[in-house]
Amino acid sequence: MRSFENMAKLIKNKRVSHPKGYSQSELSSLLGYKNGQFISNVERALCNVPLKMLGRVSEVLDINPEDLKRAIMSDLDRTLEDYFKQSTKKTQLTLTTQDILEVQEDTPNTTWKQAA
Repeated sequence: MRSFENMAKLIKNKRVSHPKGYSQSELSSLLGYKNGQFISNVERALCNVPLKMLGRVSEVLDINPEDLKRAIMSDLDRTLEDYFKQSTKKTQLTLTTQDILEVQEDTPNTTWKQAA
């Protein structure tokens, strides 16, 4: 599963602590969206800010571009870690017919049935 947690925290903290105290709807509007649902989804880490919007987000919320980059890279790192953990688990659980036959040969007094 993709991670957007660092970006979510950054956007929410900057929006809430901004001198203008933007609501989600106000910020969404400033970014060209019709309602606050977009920012709500970003702040709940359900989605990320599109790359083409990063400059505008940086400008409106006075976020240093390096902070945005750091949040994106942290989220990407977490996403990759989670992916590789899942991939390793799936690989470990995969048994081949050869594996089953080898176990059968090594396990006397066990009746094995071939799966359909």
